Amino acid sequence: MRDFLKMLKIATCQMTSGIDLSKNLEEAESFIRKAAMEGCNLVCLPETFALMPRGRQDVLVFAENYGEGPIQARISSLAKNLGLWIIAGSIALFSDKKDHVTNTCLVYDPYGAVACRYDKIHLFSYHTEEERYDEGSLYTPGHEAKSFILPLDNGTDIKIGLAICYDLRFPGLFRHLGSPDLIVIPSAFTETTGRAHWETLVRARAIENLCYVCAPAQAGSNPDGRSFWGHSMAVDCWGKILGEMGQDDNGVFITELDPRFIAQVRNNLPALNNRVFYD
Repeated sequence: MRDFLKMLKIATCQMTSGIDLSKNLEEAESFIRKAAMEGCNLVCLPETFALMPRGRQDVLVFAENYGEGPIQARISSLAKNLGLWIIAGSIALFSDKKDHVTNTCLVYDPYGAVACRYDKIHLFSYHTEEERYDEGSLYTPGHEAKSFILPLDNGTDIKIGLAICYDLRFPGLFRHLGSPDLIVIPSAFTETTGRAHWETLVRARAIENLCYVCAPAQAGSNPDGRSFWGHSMAVDCWGKILGEMGQDDNGVFITELDPRFIAQVRNNLPALNNRVFYD
């Protein structure tokens, strides 16, 4: 298994996923393997990386039970064989409600085991004459904020919080994560909402929580005509953009998280300790 680094080296992946599950998984694997070759110890995939459905039926056909299925098996195997952590964007898992699923982010450790599961809490709703989205008609929301610990080889523990796409708009959720060092937000922001708000929201979550934010995203246009904003982004705890992709790009960029910089910023600006009102 790969030795952990003294700083967290993160691969942020941007994809244009479609309805071909095999093709999507092959592309995700190629990005994961590239990250491993570059010495990364954490890979972050976008929301719905394995399948971008055309509609409700596609989701239900390819949904998996928790702990089994080709998507989960593939990512688990890659994490174990390459000896790295993988935040597997999101996949659809069957829920207790008939004909409904959860939009779930699974985190795999370097042994291929699930280290954390987060079910998307806030379900996207957006209606205009041109566009209509209502995730609540298919998805069952989660109810619990989730984070996990990733240890570095120098004894430093990196606390990583999870959120998915529309969650980005609700700052109270991130307060429930405590004081994470990194928040990872797999996303599939539409072109309309992304153009207006994406960068502002991603940077705001980093600044107000004094932590790094990694936001891997869906990009480009799908065969069914939906357009996504792309612009996968990594931001440090001072709000500086460390890496970013374009709207139509597919690929990987690599950034590093330095725990010493987080400590310095929080010491200089103890805003997390100065809060008066708490959510």
